[in-house]
Amino acid sequence: MEYQYPIAIDWATEEIIDAVQFFEAVERAYEKGMDRDELMSLYRRFKEIVPSKSEEKKIDKEFEEESGYSTYRVIKKAKDAASGDFIKMK
Repeated sequence: MEYQYPIAIDWATEEIIDAVQFFEAVERAYEKGMDRDELMSLYRRFKEIVPSKSEEKKIDKEFEEESGYSTYRVIKKAKDAASGDFIKMK
């Protein structure tokens, strides 16, 4: 698929790279499955970049509109899973 990730123009290059890695992990959770602990590690880094809950919701909405994938649903499933689990969205 061809779409753009929701990136803020004021993010540093490293923050953009880390945010893209998180979005790619969400994509993997839908397409192939993803290790829960690795996903949560990427999410924790994403939350350092986007600490605001309202901004996170806005980015999730933009990402879901572009890709069809919800960061919220993936992270909810990961939080409900045990450490070491494999996350696969339906």
